[in-house]
Amino acid sequence: MQYVEVKQPEVPSDDNRWKLLQGKMRRHGHGRSSLIEILHEVQEIFGYLDEQALEYVAASLHVPLSRVYGVATFYHFFDLKPRGEHTCVICNGTACHIKGSEKLIEKIEDIAGAEVGGTSPDGKVSLMTARCIGACSMAPAGVVDGEVKGHLDEESVEAMISEWRNDES
Repeated sequence: MQYVEVKQPEVPSDDNRWKLLQGKMRRHGHGRSSLIEILHEVQEIFGYLDEQALEYVAASLHVPLSRVYGVATFYHFFDLKPRGEHTCVICNGTACHIKGSEKLIEKIEDIAGAEVGGTSPDGKVSLMTARCIGACSMAPAGVVDGEVKGHLDEESVEAMISEWRNDES
C-alpha cells in the first residue's frame, strides 16, 4: 500500500494563533470527522469563526466550504461575528415568555443598543435568545456571562448593563 502525503494549506498570516490551530488539527488527524471539534478550537482560539478561518478549515480538512459553513451556521454555539465583552442570553421558552422575557429583550436592545444576535456598538454587550435554558422555575431567566440568572426584571438588566459600562471608566 502506498501512502500519499496530502499538502496542507499555508496559514493565512504569521499570527501565532494559526500555528496553535495547526497543532490542534494535527492532534485530530486532519480528519473530516473532526469538523465540529476543529470549529470549536477555532472559536476558542480566535473568539469567533470568520470567513478566513472557515476557508482555512475547509482546505485543511479537505471538506467543501459549503459543508463547513453549513455546520457553523446550523449550531447555535458557533459565532460568525465577534462577541461583546459580556454576553446575555435571554430565555424565550414558554415560562419565560409568559413572565416577560420579551420586555427584557426590548429593554436590553434599548439601553445597550444591541439587537438580538448582535453586539452593541461599543462592543460591551452581545444579546442572544434561547428557546429554553431549563430554568423554568426561575422565569424569566437568562445566561449572563455563562452564569444562569433567574427572576430577571427590567431594573436588574438595566443595572447590569450600567455596571458593565462603568467598568471601562
